[in-house]
Amino acid sequence: MGEFSRMEVCAVACAEAFRGDGEILASPMGAVPAVGVRLARATFEPDLLLTDGVAALIANNPPVGGPGAAARVVEGQMHYRAVFDLVWWGRRHVMMGASQIDRFGNQNIACLGDPARPKVQLLGMRGAPGNTINHTTSYFVPDHSPRVFVEQVDVVSGVGYDRAAKLGAQASRFHEIRVVITDLGVFDFKTPTRAMRLASVHPGVSVEEVVEKTGFSLVVPEAVPETRAPTEVELRLLREVIDPEGITRGAP
Repeated sequence: MGEFSRMEVCAVACAEAFRGDGEILASPMGAVPAVGVRLARATFEPDLLLTDGVAALIANNPPVGGPGAAARVVEGQMHYRAVFDLVWWGRRHVMMGASQIDRFGNQNIACLGDPARPKVQLLGMRGAPGNTINHTTSYFVPDHSPRVFVEQVDVVSGVGYDRAAKLGAQASRFHEIRVVITDLGVFDFKTPTRAMRLASVHPGVSVEEVVEKTGFSLVVPEAVPETRAPTEVELRLLREVIDPEGITRGAP
């Protein structure tokens, strides 16, 4: 099991995003984040709460995709009305996608082009404004490109650090854009200005490639580490338990 795919590295990075969260609701949006959260629960964050995507909290880590995904063990109820109690008090960490994201973490999943006459209609605002103001948010972008990492988003769905600061202390008390994970690397906002920083590059990726595919000026440390590879235990869990369908093995 020594060899691993780029998406398996991404799944481990997604898991690492939840390290230290403890007993909060983890809400992964998309297949790779869902694999990552289950991996975190199966290893270093067993207290994470996870729903079945509807209204039940599940005690086990059923595989993502395939017939085994239905093999859930229900440990409680999480009705829609109860989610807001967690959202408003910061007891949730969501990992969303981003059609566009800028240097301060403002995210767009609503539309492309002028909002009055958009060229492309996307998902809409969805829960992004409330998520980003009320609890920890991370992003997973499977295809890192200048079209996604832009100087300025066309419309703000998820609130970034610059806008949260302008809203004041009450609005930003739970605001945290923890990490952005892509197929090239991991990014955070641990800079004095809260501008996006290149935290690590995935194995086989160069800093130059990341800079070239980013549509704004990244903060790049003098020494950029490599994103950690999956351990043998993690690879076994991914391939035999959490992702037997091979969702994260599709890319070399």
